[in-house]
Amino acid sequence: MKNNFNIDRDKYYMRIAHSLLVGILCFFPFVNLLSQVNLQNETHIHLNYLNPEEYEVGGITFSGNAVCDPRSLGFAVGDKIKIPGEKITKTIERLSKMGLYEDNIQITVTKIENKLIFLDVYLEEVPRLMGFTYKGVKKSDIDEFDNKINLSQGKVVNENLKAVVKNIIRNYYIDKGYYFTQVEIEEERDSSNHNLVTLIIDVKKGKKTRINEIIFHGTEQVEPIKLYAAMKETKAKFIFRPFNKIDTAIVDFFKNHDKYKGKDLKDLTLDYFQKRIRFRFKGSKFKEDNYDTDKENIISKYNELGYRDAYIVKDTFYLDQNKDLNIEIYIEEGKKYYFRNITWVGNTKYSSDVLSKVLNINKGDVYNTVLLERNLSMNPEGMDVSTLYLDDGYLFFNAVPIEKLVENDSIDIEIRIVEKNPAIINKVSVSGNTRTGDEVILRELSTMPGEKFSRSDVIRSQRQLLQLGYFNQEKMNVIPKANETDGTVDLEYVVEEASSDQLELSIGWGSNQFIASVGVSFNNFSFRKLFKKSAWTPIPSGDGQRLALRVYANTYYRQYGFSFTEPWLGGKKPNAFTFSFSHTNFTNGQSESSANYQRMRIANAAVGLTSRLKIPDDYFMMSNTISYQYYDVKNYPYFIIINGYSHGLSYNYSLIRNSLDAVIYPRNGSEMLFSLQFTPPYSLFSNKDYSSMEPKDKYKWLEYHKWKFNISYYLNIVDNLVLSVRGKFGFLGHYNAALGDTPFERFYLGGSGLSSTYISDGREVIGMRGYADESLTPTRDGNAIGGTIYQRFTFELRYPISLNPSATIFLLAFLEAGNNWLNAETYKPFDLYRSAGVGARIHLPMFGMLGLDWGYGFDKVAGNPSASGSQFHFSINQSID
Repeated sequence: MKNNFNIDRDKYYMRIAHSLLVGILCFFPFVNLLSQVNLQNETHIHLNYLNPEEYEVGGITFSGNAVCDPRSLGFAVGDKIKIPGEKITKTIERLSKMGLYEDNIQITVTKIENKLIFLDVYLEEVPRLMGFTYKGVKKSDIDEFDNKINLSQGKVVNENLKAVVKNIIRNYYIDKGYYFTQVEIEEERDSSNHNLVTLIIDVKKGKKTRINEIIFHGTEQVEPIKLYAAMKETKAKFIFRPFNKIDTAIVDFFKNHDKYKGKDLKDLTLDYFQKRIRFRFKGSKFKEDNYDTDKENIISKYNELGYRDAYIVKDTFYLDQNKDLNIEIYIEEGKKYYFRNITWVGNTKYSSDVLSKVLNINKGDVYNTVLLERNLSMNPEGMDVSTLYLDDGYLFFNAVPIEKLVENDSIDIEIRIVEKNPAIINKVSVSGNTRTGDEVILRELSTMPGEKFSRSDVIRSQRQLLQLGYFNQEKMNVIPKANETDGTVDLEYVVEEASSDQLELSIGWGSNQFIASVGVSFNNFSFRKLFKKSAWTPIPSGDGQRLALRVYANTYYRQYGFSFTEPWLGGKKPNAFTFSFSHTNFTNGQSESSANYQRMRIANAAVGLTSRLKIPDDYFMMSNTISYQYYDVKNYPYFIIINGYSHGLSYNYSLIRNSLDAVIYPRNGSEMLFSLQFTPPYSLFSNKDYSSMEPKDKYKWLEYHKWKFNISYYLNIVDNLVLSVRGKFGFLGHYNAALGDTPFERFYLGGSGLSSTYISDGREVIGMRGYADESLTPTRDGNAIGGTIYQRFTFELRYPISLNPSATIFLLAFLEAGNNWLNAETYKPFDLYRSAGVGARIHLPMFGMLGLDWGYGFDKVAGNPSASGSQFHFSINQSID
């Protein structure tokens, strides 16, 4: 700047004022927005900073590389403004806040003519984004937060953008437990265009912060282990050091023996091991939101145990030397309270005795506010007062418990009932169904317009929709829209379509030939739309019908079949009509004219009707099926009959009860099946000597009676952990002792439960893990011939990894026991093969349920030493279950 040391007085005061002004403005947050009204170096313009003057703007010019709309300024040509003045400062602030310009914004005076002033606005455009790269980040993490960052070419790169990117990435890793994540962003200018930059996002996530210890203070009445269990999401990390400081514990036991006198062996054991052994199935990361919820859970646990006045005095969390987190919680427990008198006010529908019985809380019970609320409304384990009213239409019912009197350690409760009138269902609608027709959904519901509202009917309707298998069980919802004025309610069932069709494709090479198989099941088919071109998206669907097609072929074997089910035959009642047909042809590959030609043809046809019952309850169904099999055999030494033909005409009656709450991953409910399949007793009406007959004559008409009983029970233990208990029983009998047990329709036990493609004798294959396929089956001359009695028991624990309908995944651990007997004379119900193991299931809508299990069979199989021990099993569509 051109200047010398002989500064006149005016300039001297001007400089002092300018310095003071800068000093004052430095205390404001927008330091970089300081109005820069400067003199051009080559001019001799004097501005009085102590006494601003008013000028008329005679002209505005722009310099720098940025484009600016003059309307963005706080002044225009012709305006009168003070120089220096507030409008200049505010204009710079406004331009800076746009985020389009660099921080070195300047407004300078270029010329003054009398009272006209000419200004220049200097702006440099902030750089634009050309691209970005990550350092220190896994691709899976990038996929998670990339959409949130939303960086795109041409975007303005400023400090705000970089701060947003840093916060998103940092918060992502904090949620994963990395509290010391550092994010640095560097700008790399493009060599050919200085205004384009590439952002290099360098992430150092550091060490994962885990919860090392949760310490409770003031817990004299309630064991800390109960409080640890109450904290659902905040868990200390896994440890296993059972002998840590055992010498100190022993010394303390003998030195301070008095403090241990009031504790039994169980309490002493828990006290010792709770700080030395911790098993964790969830991560021990710390999330403050979850921690706040878990503090509420701690107080809820105290309330549940009768400590009504318990509260958290203070809590703190801090890092230890390993950068793990320690949490300390200080609790004031207060005293323990008990229920005394419970009275009801306002109840007219039900007597106080009935309500007290449903409430199931007696005088002298521990004052458990959690139990009180649960038994008043929405008890998942049984009846509650709210359900009693809601099932009878009292949608507007309300029950409010009031502490009437607190005396010493006893509390009197008054429960105030507001009943009002029963609600009538006005309108029932469905939303979210993009493929399934409204009428298909509405016909499954138990809630009909004009009927009295019932909570149980709503829950049952949800279950019925889930049983269809068309919808996402995690997203199903019912929205009641109550109108208390006219006493009606509208019900909206919200569903989300999930794929239910299944496809099976396989091709392989074996025995010097290609083997190909194609199978497809359309589980929400619409035959009515078959000839509508617009309905093929890709197939006609939405009417709830089921169509299955299958073709299997190689050089020697061909099979094709189909089945069709109409779930509402006639459209008025849930009577499911099913028809199926299949044809199988085995040959040795030679010409039919050859003397060595061998073949077996099998035709199967069945027609059935399944109806829902009202008695004993509406979970029951009854199925009636007539089936026919025809065997045509020529020179085929691998079958029971070498030459000839055989007929099988049977009737099957099944009684089914299914109360499972879901199809893919049931948590509660049971399923029961009793079935009887029988043929006419032809031999009882004949005087033939069956003992001396050849197989082709003996089995010309198959005869047998087959009894089966299956039962499954599911119990949600905690969270999504489910216990599944299952039992299966089967018996195959005969009418005529001379004819004996049929070689058809027998039971084969062991392995994955997958039947061979070449099996043609109607056998039933039952899986049992820990043993080789069909290894627990009676044999003759080393060959399995099937059993006539079998039983199998399964105990299984399941826990889901993903309940997403596009890929439901769960893990399991199991115990199994079972056996298979040749006849009633060899049947020993307690002589069972035992196994245990673990497995996994994945349900893919297109392929159904796929399973992989490892089992260990504990008992040796006579004549087959390799059949037990360690075994792996692959299963399809619950073949092993």
